Amino acid sequence: MSESANHLLDSSVFESKLKSLPLIARGKVRDIYAVGSDHLLIVTTDRLSAFDVVLPDPIPGKGVVLTALSNFWFKRLTHLVPNHLANLRLEDVLPDSSERATVNGRAVVVKKLKPLMIEAVVRGYLIGSGWKEYQNGGAVCGIQLPAGLRLAERLPDAIFTPSTKAEAGAHDQNIDFAAATKILGSRMASEVRDLALGLYRDAQSFAHTRGILIADTKFEFGTDEGGRVILIDEALTPDSSRFWPADEYQIGISPPSFDKQFVRDYLETLNWDKRPPAPRLPPEIIRHTSAKYREALKRLTDQ
Repeated sequence: MSESANHLLDSSVFESKLKSLPLIARGKVRDIYAVGSDHLLIVTTDRLSAFDVVLPDPIPGKGVVLTALSNFWFKRLTHLVPNHLANLRLEDVLPDSSERATVNGRAVVVKKLKPLMIEAVVRGYLIGSGWKEYQNGGAVCGIQLPAGLRLAERLPDAIFTPSTKAEAGAHDQNIDFAAATKILGSRMASEVRDLALGLYRDAQSFAHTRGILIADTKFEFGTDEGGRVILIDEALTPDSSRFWPADEYQIGISPPSFDKQFVRDYLETLNWDKRPPAPRLPPEIIRHTSAKYREALKRLTDQ
């Protein structure tokens, strides 16, 4: 890896502070700036949220990894769906080199689109909230599954299990396809479901050749002025997906992962009510989490 790449991965940006563009919003991870009336600049910071609370400690290089992975998948999956990346370079919208350097490697210019108001979640394995739902009634988001499935078991077929988009500080809620149809309309809900399943299957097949199982993932979509569905936000990153090492996968246990589950597991050992303010992370937890994110990038892209 080049010296400049190592520098990007070792640096931390908890919050971007661009002066030349108007700030629209700060999400849990991303800062969004307006670029004229038709584009946005999205800066992926090193903030990490767990249980919908932003932690006080950044994970060095995390935003660079998320940006590189999303760009990798956006390019790889264009045969299935267009994405929101614009044909504008960073220097086109941030001409000041010193300001540009503060977000280099973690900022992209995208088209301004109308986001669809659901999270398009696809599950290929039984884990997380899906496992809890299954234990309670044998179904996930209204989809009845075979009896006797075990924790982390691969499902017979990947399933589309949408959720609501919660306001800041609130939790997304799993919904069934009928509820998604009420939000999006029948045609749009069916299109989003089919796109999400197709993207997951394509990505899962490729990731398996790199020694990674994608247990589940979340996509977000928007529409352009013509009503065309566009892939937005991020794609198949450790923040939006569960990545498991294929060589350590076992049915019946929660496999080790390349995502922030390591941080969640640590936080579960603390006497914390999962409300702000979040506790500080020990240096070893930060280092291990950063290494997990980097390993996912290296395995999938050779970067």
